[in-house]
Amino acid sequence: MAVCALYIAQSVIGGLTMLGLPAVLRNQGLPLDQIGLLHLTLIPWFLKFLWSPYVERFRHLGVGNNGTKSITLMGSTLCSLGLVALAVHGPAITGTTVSILLFIALIASTVDIACDGYMVENLRPEHHGWGNAAQVGGAYIGSAIGAGAFLLIAAECGWTFSVLIMAAIVVGLGLPFNFIHTSKAAPATPSIQPSLMNALKRREVQLGLLITGIFTAALKWGVAMIGPFMVDYGLDLKTIGTLTGAGSMFIGSFAALLGGAMVRLTGVKFVLVLAIVLQASLFTGLLILSVLDKPFSSIVLLLGILSSSGVMAFGYVALYSSFMRWSNNAQAGVDFTLFQCADGLFSMIGGIVAGFIAHHLGYTTFYGAILLISFVAIGTISAVRVFPNAHGIQN
Repeated sequence: MAVCALYIAQSVIGGLTMLGLPAVLRNQGLPLDQIGLLHLTLIPWFLKFLWSPYVERFRHLGVGNNGTKSITLMGSTLCSLGLVALAVHGPAITGTTVSILLFIALIASTVDIACDGYMVENLRPEHHGWGNAAQVGGAYIGSAIGAGAFLLIAAECGWTFSVLIMAAIVVGLGLPFNFIHTSKAAPATPSIQPSLMNALKRREVQLGLLITGIFTAALKWGVAMIGPFMVDYGLDLKTIGTLTGAGSMFIGSFAALLGGAMVRLTGVKFVLVLAIVLQASLFTGLLILSVLDKPFSSIVLLLGILSSSGVMAFGYVALYSSFMRWSNNAQAGVDFTLFQCADGLFSMIGGIVAGFIAHHLGYTTFYGAILLISFVAIGTISAVRVFPNAHGIQN
């Protein structure tokens, strides 16, 4: 639970930056092109693999989990102080605002490296599903706090108080991890010096990056256009925001727990394939609706919520469990971070490609292409023998 609290704290920051803050700024009358500059704060999350070896080496210094504790305690404190600075600065897009948010993102992404390394080292393989359910479920809960709760507080109490509340939540969620049991024995010396080259030389990492790319394309690329699809279908922003927000928290959290149970019972390969099949079925529904004249607004909303929250959470528990199993314990933070950054890179590419295809060729062609990618992904993942099953045997 202490590690889950850390993941919630990181997602509070993400939800505030990507969802809550843009809404407040737009309400203040700021233009969309300025609000779009907030996406610069994603840079540390895409590039964190570059400093992950140094974080991993620091984690192995000292006794027990003290290296990880030092990173998480200092990181939570610095993120909270950054939010205090943001509260004082006020709601605006300036060089100072972006600098503060970049600083917070840099610290939060560094804490994430330490958390992931700790999880890989300390969770037994049969518990990976539950650990990743906490990770993914925590992300949905944190986003709901950083976006939904923040906006509610801001509407009633104003900018400064609402951001200070978020700062208090972040530092509070970071404290429990520092009270977990610490072994008195000195940590085992890693068999290798943590580095990116050591990761990229391993067959598991090479195949894992391939699987990450094809799975991300099948599961995420179609989701990138669900919001615009709903708007073009005639749904208003308030309805979309209210229902998808509730779906993100409740359906996403439940699906993450279900995914954790399925990973333990059936193994990650089965869950990955099942997630793609389910997502492809939902995208088929959107494809059909895109060619029908009669509006089916409630069906579009249901498909959108299930796709963007339910199936995504269900599938990503399995993918993150795979990240753990492909990671070398001697440099767990490096390997896991490399997979995460690859996922982020493929997601960014997919968002750009999705917008281009949907704009120039239409939603029908776009979702048809996504279905073809899904078939390729199912065949590829089924053929690759790099997944331990529920009993730890590679299949």
